[in-house]
Amino acid sequence: MKISVVIPVYREEGIVAFLEDLLRRTQIERTSDEVEITVVDGAPEADTLARIGDMPVSRLSSPPGRGAQLNRGALASGGEVLLFLHADTILPENAFSLIRQTLHDKSVSGGAFSLSYVPRTPGLSFITALANLRSRRTRVPYGDQAIFVRRSVFEELNGLLPIPIMEDLEFMTRLRRHGHNIRILAMPVRTSARRQLHEGILRCTLRNLCLRLLYHCGIPPRILAGLYRRHGG
Repeated sequence: MKISVVIPVYREEGIVAFLEDLLRRTQIERTSDEVEITVVDGAPEADTLARIGDMPVSRLSSPPGRGAQLNRGALASGGEVLLFLHADTILPENAFSLIRQTLHDKSVSGGAFSLSYVPRTPGLSFITALANLRSRRTRVPYGDQAIFVRRSVFEELNGLLPIPIMEDLEFMTRLRRHGHNIRILAMPVRTSARRQLHEGILRCTLRNLCLRLLYHCGIPPRILAGLYRRHGG
């Protein structure tokens, strides 16, 4: 079961260390021949791709926006499973084995890992607990939980919408509405809390919550994206 890892980036200065860690994990699990990695750069100058050098990963350019970037990477890759990974999210050591074990159950169409933030603080731990409770109850994880899905299901649903924000929420909600079984794994990824710490945990959390509520109320994503940028995103 080949896994295609698709990583959308935009002016990501830490890409080399991130990819070194990811490649090391494929070696630890002895799955380097069964995992392909594609970096999709949404910046016009493609500066993140220039930083990669001769690392054994595929490189693509795309219009900006995670939805468009992830669709571009999925189309160009050949794995039976698509793993959408943010460049500030670190997988657990046995991530690829866990994905394969999960998808050996033919009734499962996709899923995601549980969430943890680094560094850990009491405030972030509380937010993480709430986020994990929400995703387990709704079966609608977010992109920073490393979403994975069978390629056949991704193609059946015509991929992600090329919207400027909430592309992960929209896709996973659509997956559920079509009756697909989604599993949230107990093992957590480690996602950088740099944005929360920079903006303020409370402010960042309340802003994101408000944006999600507005999305569910039918506010167009282009307007939400403007609000996100205006309020520090």
